[in-house]
Amino acid sequence: MKLLLDTHIFLWALLEPERLPPPAAQILENPKNELWLSPISLWECLVLAEIGRITLDPDSETWIREVRKSHNFKEAPLTTEVAIISRRITLTHEDPADRFLAATAQVFELTLLTADRRLQGCPDIELLMVSTSA
Repeated sequence: MKLLLDTHIFLWALLEPERLPPPAAQILENPKNELWLSPISLWECLVLAEIGRITLDPDSETWIREVRKSHNFKEAPLTTEVAIISRRITLTHEDPADRFLAATAQVFELTLLTADRRLQGCPDIELLMVSTSA
């Protein structure tokens, strides 16, 4: 399966694996699955670090570069088509990061792995929802 990781899934897997629902951990560990990341998720990580919601050591830019080198994530490019589709995607909210992630999933025919219930009703993409107790 070709999976686009929602930002929180990516961060939980690397920074707080205890928060990752067990089914999601199994999915991420399955070598048959291709794991994709959007630059939007990396941008969200930088923003979260800037506002103090997460700590990325030794600094956020180095952390992101090291993760990209040390993990086998495929990069889903931010293209013109993704930008166009981000405005047409059917979501109940206007969070730009969610819109870009959903559009990326649609354009590149990826399944979005998420625990974000706000994405649950999106008919335009394949979703793999994992539930959390939090």
